[in-house]
Amino acid sequence: MNEPGADVPQETGRPVIDWSLAAATGAFLVRGGPVVSREEAHLAVTELRELTRDAEAHVRDLTGLGAGLPLLPGDVVDRPGWVRSAATGLDALTGRALKSLPANPFGPLLAGTAGVQTGVVLAFLASRVLGQYDPFGADGTGRLLLVAPNVVTAQQALDVPGRDFRMWVCLHESTHRLQFTAVGWLKEYFADEVERLVSGLSSGDLDGVTELLGRIPDAVREARRNKADGVVALGQLLRSPQQREVFDRLLALSTLLEGHADYVMDAVGPSVVPAVEIIRTRFTQRRKGGGLLDRFLRSVLGVDAKIRQYAQGAAFTRHVVDRVGMDGFNAVWTSPNTLPSRAEIADPDAWVRRVHR
Repeated sequence: MNEPGADVPQETGRPVIDWSLAAATGAFLVRGGPVVSREEAHLAVTELRELTRDAEAHVRDLTGLGAGLPLLPGDVVDRPGWVRSAATGLDALTGRALKSLPANPFGPLLAGTAGVQTGVVLAFLASRVLGQYDPFGADGTGRLLLVAPNVVTAQQALDVPGRDFRMWVCLHESTHRLQFTAVGWLKEYFADEVERLVSGLSSGDLDGVTELLGRIPDAVREARRNKADGVVALGQLLRSPQQREVFDRLLALSTLLEGHADYVMDAVGPSVVPAVEIIRTRFTQRRKGGGLLDRFLRSVLGVDAKIRQYAQGAAFTRHVVDRVGMDGFNAVWTSPNTLPSRAEIADPDAWVRRVHR
């Protein structure tokens, strides 16, 4: 009990999301991988780890990026391992932006609830993600992950050669690693933009966060009713013009990064992945599949919009490379000012005129 006049310690705020609970929930809920022989599992894990080096060497030859950087292996994980890594990476990415909410008696409950909900989403995604480069993983040095059970599941479903498919996946993820390691300013730029967006969403105001989250289901339902892009609809929830500008920049950057990686994984050529054409055809068809519940969840979580990003970004990359060559395309990595806007992603010639005038 404090004496009259003594300083009373102020209760500190609580985190918005309990990331440890998110990781534990997702790892508990995620389904197991495919049943394969010990020999097949060992081959898949070994090849994935080794192929990341070869894949990045091929990406460097095609793009001209990353000369002189060390060629490093990737980390092969199972589904719970991906969940834990994703939760850690998201915590690191949002940590400096997602400020603790003001002291609130319901703070722990709200953070725990958000942690469970996030864990459910991570569990859903963990059975679908083939790989990922997390520039903020491994204590900020970056970590390339390949999710072995998902790669095996997809390869079996597509009925394509195992080594070809594993190399194809490694080409995509190695491209992402090269984007962040060869372009010195990209990591901090991305983190700063996320900080601007998330800080604007939270602003330390619990009522504001709660009100925003409450409007998301209506926005998603409206987008589905009008057959509109759910991600764009969510962007319309942002109150200020500044928030919408940041959202647009992040969406354009994400589209560029994913599309560039998709372009590279196909452009490296049949000498590296002999079955590349059949893999791309079957993989594209598989992206459209799934049961009713799966399609609903993908729509709500923005996965379908992510798939459209691949196509839009790849079309932008292909058009620019055809117009000005790979060296001309690489001007996108000069500075944040040379990144394409959302409008330029849809109109690559506008970007070419602005940057190569």
